[in-house]
Amino acid sequence: MEENHYKRTTVTAALPYANGGVHIGHLAGVYVPADIYVRYLRLKGQDVIFICGSDEHGVPITIRARKEGITPQDVVDRYHGIIKKSFKDFGISFDIYSRTTSDTHHKLASDFFKKLYDDGKLTEKVSKQYYDEEAGQFLADRYITGECPHCHNPKAYGDQCEKCGSDLDPTELINPQSAISGSKPVLKETKNWYLPLNEYQQWLKEWILDGHKEWRPNVYGQCKSWLDLDLQPRAMTRDLNWGIPVPVEGGDGKVLYVWFDAPIGYISNTKELLPDSWEKWWKDPDTRLVHFIGKDNIVFHCIVFPTMLKAHGGYILPENVPANEFLNLENDKISTSRNWAVWLHEYLEEMPGKQDVMRYVLTANAPETKDNNFTWKDFQDRNNNELVAVYGNFVNRALQLTKKYWGGVVPECGELTEADRATLDEFKDVKKRVEDYLDIFKFREAQKEAMNLARIGNRYITECEPWKVWKTDPKRVETILYISLQLVANLAIAFEPFLPFSSARLRKMIGVDKLEWENLGRTDLLHAGHQLAEPELLFEKIEDETINYQLNKLEETKKANEAAAYVAEPVKAPVTFEDFEKLDIRVGHIKNCEKVKKANKLLKFTIDDGSGTDRTIVSGIAKFYEPEDLIGKDVLFIANFPPRKLMGIESQGMILSAENFDGSLSVTSILRNVKPGSKVC
Repeated sequence: MEENHYKRTTVTAALPYANGGVHIGHLAGVYVPADIYVRYLRLKGQDVIFICGSDEHGVPITIRARKEGITPQDVVDRYHGIIKKSFKDFGISFDIYSRTTSDTHHKLASDFFKKLYDDGKLTEKVSKQYYDEEAGQFLADRYITGECPHCHNPKAYGDQCEKCGSDLDPTELINPQSAISGSKPVLKETKNWYLPLNEYQQWLKEWILDGHKEWRPNVYGQCKSWLDLDLQPRAMTRDLNWGIPVPVEGGDGKVLYVWFDAPIGYISNTKELLPDSWEKWWKDPDTRLVHFIGKDNIVFHCIVFPTMLKAHGGYILPENVPANEFLNLENDKISTSRNWAVWLHEYLEEMPGKQDVMRYVLTANAPETKDNNFTWKDFQDRNNNELVAVYGNFVNRALQLTKKYWGGVVPECGELTEADRATLDEFKDVKKRVEDYLDIFKFREAQKEAMNLARIGNRYITECEPWKVWKTDPKRVETILYISLQLVANLAIAFEPFLPFSSARLRKMIGVDKLEWENLGRTDLLHAGHQLAEPELLFEKIEDETINYQLNKLEETKKANEAAAYVAEPVKAPVTFEDFEKLDIRVGHIKNCEKVKKANKLLKFTIDDGSGTDRTIVSGIAKFYEPEDLIGKDVLFIANFPPRKLMGIESQGMILSAENFDGSLSVTSILRNVKPGSKVC
């Protein structure tokens, strides 16, 4: 259904979880496409609000608080501030960015639950859940760890294995243990309230499968997979002490399930923004509701939340849920727990003024139909070869030539040639092409159409060669630059939803405060005689040094993750003491050390072994040490290995080294000075 069938549009973006910052996966999956869409609707003059806020309840926040020795409120206060500022600095144009710990939200979520309870829409059920006897509390899924039954990852959570991605039930874990006390939990009965999804299954099938075939294939397909199975009642309460208390008798010590609480945040944030008129944005059938989310939240926004709204009554349902797939980073899954991410607040500090570069790259690589990959090399290439070499280059050529020949004044348009008409014809339908894609949430294709304008402009200037024509026909150059400047002005409009910072700078350069979306495609946006401002570079080249810095950061993260995940290899089969005694391990003093020619891995050692005759040993540790760093050191070596030749050098023993988790070697030494030749026993 087209948006013009409605009087207004409510756009929501998934509430980011306030136990960490926002990374590029979040931006590509949710916030950049949502912002593009909202800016587009605003430019068209439509009535729209853009709602978001921090999701501040749930187990991961309590786990972080426990680890850091602070309160859950301390955790969410810290990250709410970081996230809110990052979004603002990046240009995500929310009408409100609030939080689920607000008083408005607590009351609305509590009242919502109470109405469902009073209307008999919830079912009460006693089930067995894991209980930590030492801590004296029931354990939420994330408080239970153990071995994954599928990939045997020893650190799987009770709800998911982050290594293989399997959804889990806590009872499936092998050797489960409490993340609080480390003890083995026991199953104990507890009472909770459930939303009977099974009672709404037929309605959901009709509403989604019959009524929303236009939804993205990934969204429609995932919904169909769920609905082809038998839906089960889902618990809407949890045995926790951090969250919104369950507001009914028997609810002591329990809080609302975070996935019941969080989506209501869209409504409560709207109420906080518009206390007197919020209901028309959520209850008026003339309002269109659109959720922007990642694919991991599809079931909650398309099945659970709509069922909650239906059960409550009076609320509109989402008209579309354009969920994206996942974005990987340098061919690896983005992971908050492994710090494998490009964090927005760090990017803004390290690359100031480059918000639009990241927006452009993430949109160009948008995971709209399948998982996609972000690499810093591609980031650099798209900036240098597209934003700089195509868009920025065309703008700079048009403005600089106008400055050179007419002092920055828009010239008159003379008689059009065939080349002029062909160029004008090529871009006349740009507005329709961009809109056609934006209306169906194909932001990647829409941005391509905007960039195509710059390609048309570059080709036009190159083919017309005004710098050559100027010598013989200045009047012809006036027409060439007039048409070029109209293309420049059109670019400022076409890129406004995608690259708002650059469009603002470009409007300043062409001396225009505002350009209306409805005028996109017109060829009279800048009138003859209009004075342009001083031209500046719209984008700047990104050098290898900048990219290498980011790659080195990721490499350090990878090393830290490998170190944290290191588990020693199993001990080999037992040997007898007599076998050990056969090895003659001695202390040797390194008198000299040098690299072996034509051998990148080998070092040649001259060792004082206490015998009075120097010993030569060749060792493959050249990648990890410089020769001068080892001279004068005491090391351990095996003295009774038979000699063998390496690169023509007879090696008389083996220097002992320890192999680290990353494959690096560390030469073994001793804590106190002893005489060369001393035996190890």
